[in-house]
Amino acid sequence: MTPVAERIGSERQGEQFLKKKARTRNGNKHSSVLDLTTCRKDFPLLKSGIIYLDSSATTQKPQVVIDAMNRYYEEENANVHRGIYALSEQATQKYEQAHQIVADFINAEFEEIIFTKGTTESLNLLASSLGKLLQPGDEILLTEMEHHSNIVPWQQTAKERQAILKYIPLTSKGTVDMAKAKQLMTRKTKIVSVAHLSNVLGTINPIKELAQLAHSQGAVIIVDAAQSVPHMPVDVKDLDCDFLAFSGHKMLGPTGMGVLYGKKQLLEKLSPYQYGGGMIKEVTFQHSMWNDLPWKFEAGTPNIAGALGLAAAITYLKKIGMENVARHGQELVQYALQQLSAIPGITILGPREHRGPLVSFTLEGIHSHDVGDIAGRNNVAVRAGHHCAMPLHHQLGISGSTRASFSVYNTKEDIDALVAVLKKVKEVFQ
Repeated sequence: MTPVAERIGSERQGEQFLKKKARTRNGNKHSSVLDLTTCRKDFPLLKSGIIYLDSSATTQKPQVVIDAMNRYYEEENANVHRGIYALSEQATQKYEQAHQIVADFINAEFEEIIFTKGTTESLNLLASSLGKLLQPGDEILLTEMEHHSNIVPWQQTAKERQAILKYIPLTSKGTVDMAKAKQLMTRKTKIVSVAHLSNVLGTINPIKELAQLAHSQGAVIIVDAAQSVPHMPVDVKDLDCDFLAFSGHKMLGPTGMGVLYGKKQLLEKLSPYQYGGGMIKEVTFQHSMWNDLPWKFEAGTPNIAGALGLAAAITYLKKIGMENVARHGQELVQYALQQLSAIPGITILGPREHRGPLVSFTLEGIHSHDVGDIAGRNNVAVRAGHHCAMPLHHQLGISGSTRASFSVYNTKEDIDALVAVLKKVKEVFQ
């Protein structure tokens, strides 16, 4: 199929978000690069009054994303790449537009964007397809801060292919030990798979440097960008990563919708992950020929509404500007670090600088589940537990942590509410 270059038209994209001057709220100088009053109005669920600080798990959805998906089901519903009638052709055009919008967003080519169910499926696709190329004794290199979705698939692949799984340790600050990384990467290393931004520590990893190391040894590098793509500009060509995965629901888009980017020449060499309709060019009783990229990896009827929702979410973020999104996230996380650090008995995980918009912490003598429960009863939603990173918590010597994570709709007042509820938690357990 020929990619469609035009963008999805403006679909009630909301009002202007940029703010040139700092605002003063309730006598406090809480400045922001976003017009948060306008921005928050775009998110229907926030009208309930909840203090939502769990955006690393999933973000709230702006009305334009909900509208785009509803419009498809109400006015545009047809399968793609199959019908030659107008409704199907319109659905196909918009579905391909969604691929192009994603490609432009991370500076990739149309053929390099594969739609999946999410980061987890994208990484499983790579573990399955790349795994077939591994030989006994080949090495897979991860870091100790990985999400389960970037550990378990490689564990299973290593067992099946008799490969060796190794981990780059962390420094005391919660960053990747680059000296150890250089020692561990050898000609035996075939796959390096790392998080761009840790969902627990907030650490932003030096992907460009890791990519150079991997390539110098002939290895491919995979980036789990589930936490980074929603919060800062990501350019796959600049990073020089071979593959990159992220999820729509963590960037204001719908659940069940994800992306796998791969360099075209590498994707062409890989075997499909799933088989069936849509991913074939020709089928006989004894033989099949695969379709062109990206359809080779998109078997069956895709999540069409999800693709349109993701496209609407990206269009929304681009109207704000990813530099502004990143600046707002940094403003919030630095404010959170400052305010939380003043609470007696708190331990904040991860580095203080060069980190993403989330903060994980422990309170001395109080289980994270108790913190999360009391916070929830006070209308403050935070994450409690191991955050799908049990090995990392084990390395840190803790059973779990509490995490507050931010998005474009959060304010410093939200952080003030978190601090107030943590003081209540401490009173309960005194």
